Amino acid sequence: MSALPSAAPIVYRAMRIEDLDRVCEIEQRIYAFPWTRGNFADSLIARYHCTVMACETSIIGYAVLTTGAGEAHLLNLSIDAPQQGNGHGRALLLQQIDLARGQGARLLLLEVRPSNVVARGLYRDLGFQQITVRRGYYPDHGGREDALLLALPL
Repeated sequence: MSALPSAAPIVYRAMRIEDLDRVCEIEQRIYAFPWTRGNFADSLIARYHCTVMACETSIIGYAVLTTGAGEAHLLNLSIDAPQQGNGHGRALLLQQIDLARGQGARLLLLEVRPSNVVARGLYRDLGFQQITVRRGYYPDHGGREDALLLALPL
């Protein structure tokens, strides 16, 4: 799916087990080291806030958020490759920020690869600040890549 119908509304809904094939298809397409089906299934079982972003019947993005003790942690936020660059990542992130606030979180945390310049720009634009570096956090070809831990006061 490369273009969305101009009048088609974007909806956000809870991820379901039957969504996992499509979610994993997107994950495999956009990441060199994707989450597994088990990672998503475990997130559903643990009752994390798993959200899909859909247009008509097609999932174009998804997010996984945990909340507790006044904090939220965004574990995954992804937009399918053909839909990237159209503002969907920003919209999904704003939806997740609202969700975190609604769950009583006062702080939203996330990790991002230093090499993910586009995501880092989005997070910066929305007010996230780097609070530390997690050394060797992500798998990478030929080794490990650090993660920047970012925080947004809510």
